[in-house]
Amino acid sequence: MIKKTLLLMMLLFAFTAVNAQDLINPSYGFSHSKTAYITLADGTELSGTIRDIDRDKGLIEYIKLQDAAGKKHKLKPEDIKYMYLPPSGLDKLGKSLDFISDFQKWNDDKLNQEYIKEGYAYFETADVKIKKRESKLLMQLLNPAFSKEFKIYCDPYAKETASLGVGGVKFVGGDAKSYYVAKKDSPAFLLKKKDYKKEFAPLWGSCEKLISANPEPKWTDLTKHVITYSECAESK
Repeated sequence: MIKKTLLLMMLLFAFTAVNAQDLINPSYGFSHSKTAYITLADGTELSGTIRDIDRDKGLIEYIKLQDAAGKKHKLKPEDIKYMYLPPSGLDKLGKSLDFISDFQKWNDDKLNQEYIKEGYAYFETADVKIKKRESKLLMQLLNPAFSKEFKIYCDPYAKETASLGVGGVKFVGGDAKSYYVAKKDSPAFLLKKKDYKKEFAPLWGSCEKLISANPEPKWTDLTKHVITYSECAESK
């Protein structure tokens, strides 16, 4: 009874407190019964149920999918262009509560927003710069509702601020202290909370409105900065 009461209180608090970052919580557990949708690098579209996912250093190493005909596919990241994966029940609950804001104007038209609204996790192959090396990695996009000009990807090793949750499910808080970010067609790179003030001008320098309005930039305002930057980019 106490656990149920605590859970209801957390749910109520979650609905009245918007995550400071307005980003989708990354998903790590996926349903083995609901349909996943995968588009391969050659344009082939696959749909089916996930049989297994293997990770290496937090990133997907391969995914096994069984289609409606019973055929099994073992796919590596380089085989995949993008995919929509259905989170497990608990993962989906945390995600749906977190995904509150809606910035329709900055939607990436290439994304299926209906899948996103249903709670699907979206992954795409992206160029990622790690130190001086660039690699193509399968990255989970955390701002699919406003990713037209600037993308924020999950850093699987990101530490988090304090969060409110129960039974391993996070409801409120827990903002990551780092993300991989990318301007439109540029490679993604690791952006850390501790470096944000230093990186602020180099990152947003082309948008004078954003620079002048934030003499003391805050990490928790990152998504607001993305929206303002999107407005600047659209006006050029």
